Amino acid sequence: MTASPPEFSRIVRLDEIARLEWPATITADDAERAAIASRFSFASLNQLEAEYSIEREGKDIVATGRVRAALTQPCIATGEPVAETISEEFLIRFIPETEQQSGADDEEIELDAEECDILTYSGNRINIGEAIAETLALAVNPYPRSEGAEVYLREAGVLTEEQAGPFAALAALKGKTGQ
Repeated sequence: MTASPPEFSRIVRLDEIARLEWPATITADDAERAAIASRFSFASLNQLEAEYSIEREGKDIVATGRVRAALTQPCIATGEPVAETISEEFLIRFIPETEQQSGADDEEIELDAEECDILTYSGNRINIGEAIAETLALAVNPYPRSEGAEVYLREAGVLTEEQAGPFAALAALKGKTGQ
């Protein structure tokens, strides 16, 4: 069984990197945005574009740039749509799949602040579109809340952090002792 290609597939051949003009821009069309929205459970994805540059560092490929998106997600409490705008810089290091497999499972890997996102590639190509889609998924608010979320949660009996925290228990004890 073959895996279906990603919704936002933009292939860059490694032998073309030195000849291409940077920065480059990619934009998702309507069908791609709808498929990405479905994949990541967004209510809608109205814009997705990225400007990026790619360079080689030995066998590694480094992509830097910015992803921009406009989307809505369902509120975690009410389900109402919550609009969000993303403008996120990224730095992605693509390493050969064979190098990742040859590393020991218990080997400690040191990452500095500039090497947060590491993806693998095989053969002579990378999929920058899929990397952009994954970057978007990591950049969105994981717990979107609508304006009415606090009221909804309070009425449902959900405690706020202040009410549920360790000092809230102490305050409740203090009230019981009459002090």
